[in-house]
Amino acid sequence: MPLKIMLKKKQLSAGRVPLLLFLCRMISALEVPLDPKLLDDLVQPPTITQQSPKDYIIDPRENIVIQCEAKGKPPPSFSWTRNGTHFDIDKDPLVTMKHGSGTLIINIMAEGKAETYEGVYQCTARNERGAAISNNIVVRPSRSPLWTKERLEPIILRNGQSLVLPCRPPIGLPPAIIFWMDNSFQRLPQSERVSQGLNGDLYFSNVLPEDTREDYICYARFNHTQTIQQKQPISLKVISAKSSKERPPTFLTPEGSESLKEELRGNTLSLECIAEGLPTPVIYWIKEDGTLPINRTFYRNFKKTLQITHVSEADSGNYQCIAKNTLGAIHHTISVTVKAAPYWIVAPKNLVLSPGENGTLICRANGNPKPRIGWLTNGVPIEIAPDDPSRKIDGDTIIFSNVQERSSAVYQCNASNEYGYLLANAFVNVLAEPPRILTSANTLYQVIANRAALLDCAFFGSPLPTIEWFKGTKGSALHEDIYVLHDNGTLEIPVAQKDSTGTYTCVARNKLGMAKNEVHLEIKDPTRIIKQPEYAVVQRGSKVSFECKVKHDQTLIPTIMWLKDNGELPNDERFSIDKDHLVVTDVSDDDGGTYTCAANTTLDSVSASAVLRVVAPTPTPAPIYDVPNPPFDLELTNQLDKSVQLTWTPGDDNNSPITKFIIEYEDAMHEAGLWHHQAEVSGTQTTAQLKLSPYVNYSFRVMAENRIGRSVPSEASEQYLTKAAEPDLNPTAVEGLGTEPDNLVITWKPLNGFESNGPGLQYKVSWRQKDGDDEWTSVVVANVSKYIVSGTPTFVPYLIKVQALNDVGFAPEPAAVMGHSGEDLPMAAPGNVRVGVVNSTLAEVHWDPVPLKSIRGHLQGYRIYYWKTQSSSKRHRRHIEKKILTFQGSKTHGMLPGLQPYSHYALNVRVVNGKGEGPASADRGFHTPEGVPSAPSSLKIVNPTLDSLTLEWDPPSHPNGILTEYVLKYQPINSSHELGPLVDLKIPANKTRWTLKNLNFSTRYKFYFYAQTSVGSGSQITEEAITTVDEAGILPPDVGAGKVRAVKPRISNLTAAAAETCANISWEYEGPEHAKFYVEYGVAGRKEEWRKEIVNGSRSFFGLKGLMPGTAYKVRVGTEGDSGFVSSEDVFETGPAMASRQVDIATQGWFIGLMCAVALLILILLIVCFIRRNKGGKYPVKEKEDAHADPEIQPMKEDDGTFGEYSDAEDHKPLKKGSRTPSDRTVKKEDSDDSLVDYGEGVNGQFNEDGSFIGQYSGKKEKEPAEGNESSEAPSPVNAMNSFV
Repeated sequence: MPLKIMLKKKQLSAGRVPLLLFLCRMISALEVPLDPKLLDDLVQPPTITQQSPKDYIIDPRENIVIQCEAKGKPPPSFSWTRNGTHFDIDKDPLVTMKHGSGTLIINIMAEGKAETYEGVYQCTARNERGAAISNNIVVRPSRSPLWTKERLEPIILRNGQSLVLPCRPPIGLPPAIIFWMDNSFQRLPQSERVSQGLNGDLYFSNVLPEDTREDYICYARFNHTQTIQQKQPISLKVISAKSSKERPPTFLTPEGSESLKEELRGNTLSLECIAEGLPTPVIYWIKEDGTLPINRTFYRNFKKTLQITHVSEADSGNYQCIAKNTLGAIHHTISVTVKAAPYWIVAPKNLVLSPGENGTLICRANGNPKPRIGWLTNGVPIEIAPDDPSRKIDGDTIIFSNVQERSSAVYQCNASNEYGYLLANAFVNVLAEPPRILTSANTLYQVIANRAALLDCAFFGSPLPTIEWFKGTKGSALHEDIYVLHDNGTLEIPVAQKDSTGTYTCVARNKLGMAKNEVHLEIKDPTRIIKQPEYAVVQRGSKVSFECKVKHDQTLIPTIMWLKDNGELPNDERFSIDKDHLVVTDVSDDDGGTYTCAANTTLDSVSASAVLRVVAPTPTPAPIYDVPNPPFDLELTNQLDKSVQLTWTPGDDNNSPITKFIIEYEDAMHEAGLWHHQAEVSGTQTTAQLKLSPYVNYSFRVMAENRIGRSVPSEASEQYLTKAAEPDLNPTAVEGLGTEPDNLVITWKPLNGFESNGPGLQYKVSWRQKDGDDEWTSVVVANVSKYIVSGTPTFVPYLIKVQALNDVGFAPEPAAVMGHSGEDLPMAAPGNVRVGVVNSTLAEVHWDPVPLKSIRGHLQGYRIYYWKTQSSSKRHRRHIEKKILTFQGSKTHGMLPGLQPYSHYALNVRVVNGKGEGPASADRGFHTPEGVPSAPSSLKIVNPTLDSLTLEWDPPSHPNGILTEYVLKYQPINSSHELGPLVDLKIPANKTRWTLKNLNFSTRYKFYFYAQTSVGSGSQITEEAITTVDEAGILPPDVGAGKVRAVKPRISNLTAAAAETCANISWEYEGPEHAKFYVEYGVAGRKEEWRKEIVNGSRSFFGLKGLMPGTAYKVRVGTEGDSGFVSSEDVFETGPAMASRQVDIATQGWFIGLMCAVALLILILLIVCFIRRNKGGKYPVKEKEDAHADPEIQPMKEDDGTFGEYSDAEDHKPLKKGSRTPSDRTVKKEDSDDSLVDYGEGVNGQFNEDGSFIGQYSGKKEKEPAEGNESSEAPSPVNAMNSFV
């Protein structure tokens, strides 16, 4: 049997901090507790408690301390081996062993060298029960060697070349940390271009002139000895080149396209790729056939290093780094293999067994490669250890059976592979001990009500004792319905109440004896602040008082303390404390802040705070009306099974009297956080007697209401758990309906948790046939709201009851409800079906009802299927689909409307229940009499002659009998739309064409046409026509007088008015009224389908939209219907596309006038100059020079290109930035502010200036054409603006 001290808790509610701390203390003690007062006579094998690390690197300047601590009973003795042989510490004066432990202290500071004591050490702790051994501790002194002297030549490179500055630090123990700095001990800046590799070298993807310096220094820091070694400085000079040739990336490290990497499980995997190239490459990482772990992947050194922490075997695979710049990309694949030093799957654990018991030691480890498992006993390989008949070795398991006291020993498990080893000690201690309780007797526990109570019962015994708890002297054992029994013996009361007070007894038993211990529990009332300090706003210089009234358990003495801003009150006589009040007089601005009242007892503490705001004195404000403050100090008294008394203290009414209090409750057991209305009382009451339901954990809160509104809820009262009782209610909405012919499905609305009144809510479902003497059949179900009874007869009435019950008892007997088992299809068809024809479209059907037993379900009604078998007219014999009429309930007759006159029909009747239809009755036929026909299907006027019109028609689609004749009526219509005399004409029924003769020419006629049967006349169809003489419908004065023809549709004068993307189509129409027009159009010259647009109404125009600019279209107009007619085609062309909406100012009248005025002014000035010159008058030398100057060097205004002598106000425009006259004295276009291009646009959206303006009006004809050409090539500001993207 395993460990005899139970150290794990059975269950622990959240927030139980004291229990958690206690159990943590217990969990740490996995062996026999060594209590010197209680367990002096118990023995325990040694256990190593502390030892130095396996790889122990020491500082050679300090004494060597090799730790080995162990415990056991009796205390163990210690010995050491060094390099596999016994280490006799008595022979070495520098080596001493610490008293009471096995720790070695080697004094090398006085004399000696650390290197002398290098080696592999192992400690053994031994007593009469066995021997435990430590790990192999490898002791090595740290080393921090100097760099070897070397001469470093200066490095000279061209701009853009790659570079690697080697570091090659000396090999130290442990390895050094590498970093690069300058002479000023400033770290060298690193980036995507310049970075340090994992080997310490400094890599340049490409060098720049700013990389030139003489102090690239690699430093190696040895942390163990706190020393730093420095490499000789490296000088680098970068020569600037005019242009560096760009190149794709290549890898500086690692070399080649593939490499291998091996890492141990649990370590951090670091993969590195550094590339050179110009521009600087960017590094990307991917894992082939997988994804990088999200939470364990990190990028270092500007993504040149990929790190994966806590690697496992799943991280093995191929990783690819990709270096990319604008000229290309390369990749390198690193194949990663994850090996593993041994790690525990199941480490062996100490065993405490009693004589005759069985047990096992399991040592299970894993690794890559798989580790080897070896066993030792008391430090000796088990193969050569003394034989023990109670043990059997099975690989990684030692099986013990029927152990005896001599079987006690310490076993070591060694799991090792090429990457490391694990060593674990586990003892087997065979003890025979009666139970002992370690908790002090008569311990008093004090707990605040409604909190968890934890009663300790620490125990020990071998075999493992069982623990029971009792309350009182004659109480029965406590069970886990209310209490929680933890495996370590602790008794937990989750919600301690007043009635939990008393004496509790813990009893421990095993086969060797029994022990018990009594502890006492007292439940105290919680400390509460029933009157809290309130927020206050006071004027400077006035007085303020904060009240803090505390209610506490009478046996606990609280300590009241006032704080300001979480610190002590100022040491000022203005602050005084009087019982429940803090008073501050002569308030100043510094007194503002948060004041806290803290009440502390030995078991709990509470606090409440209020803010004081100090303001300048103000006039007395008007009273403020607001909702009441919430009530406080809620208290429950007179606690009975189904009632309790709630009392409270009202809050401030805020100048409006309280009219009522609203009480709400929360059921923390079933609906935590949800508050329900409980009661309302008058605003003058502060007490309410509340009715309660069983098995509800009640909390109450109160709200006050005045005419302003309702307050916020008060703080919740203490919880009150009512006792369980039998349910008061039964489920509602009980129904019994069958879903199959042989079942009965009973459903109900279940009770909620509040209505259950106790634990173990179930339902007793009972049923029996209504018409029988059967006994009730019952089942009890839980957590469902449906029960299916199988094997029932079809559609039989049942009486059903569903009764609630719980662990306490049953609810009142419920009333029975009636249900039915499942329905089946009806078995019989209605009989004696009779049909009476009412008229040509209506018939009445009668039938005898189907017996109720044959219906086998709820009668839904009767359904009539009827259909027309053939028409009495031989021309319309065909079969049509059946129609259905349903008559609800038990009706035995019904009417069939909408029949076709003069037709043969058949019908049958079926009964319908909830399952479906029954069989059909025998088909019954009947015949409908003749009726009036429908209108003729069509009427056309064809083949007109000079004095006649011919009518053609199609017979009625529904003659509804035998046609006897057609009736044609017609009358003329004059030009004022007045009707003339009506002519009535009878036409035989076998005719479909008739010609009218001797009609008046140029006269409109209206025709009325209908068919007749023996019953009467049908609906008529009308048509109009106009008699004419010639084909065009125009009567010549001397030809064909008196001749007529039929009206023929005519569309003429088709015109199209086109714009850029649309066109308006119009036409003239002659023909029958109410014609429906359509317009068809398409691109002219293309073989494509016409696009059709329907014209709304009878308009004679239509607008086409969405056309392409500058495109020729064809169009035609037509009418829809049997007399469809299409006009002749017309062709139109849309307007050209407009490139811009800018106004061409060159075509504007004001601009032309302005230019003419300027030209006239210049002409006048030239004439004046010419006259003055011819007169030989005096004029300035400058004018003379200007008149005879070489045109190529003639000075011109930089702003507008005009001559200096004749500039106008435009000459005073400020110069454009950078506007200068070229050295060759030519004028560039961009130098001119007065170019015509600023006023208009040409064919290409700009007005090109060619210099002709100056050439025409300046009087100088020698200007070189290059000037104009050069000017014309300059970009137009208008064009530049239009082309900006």
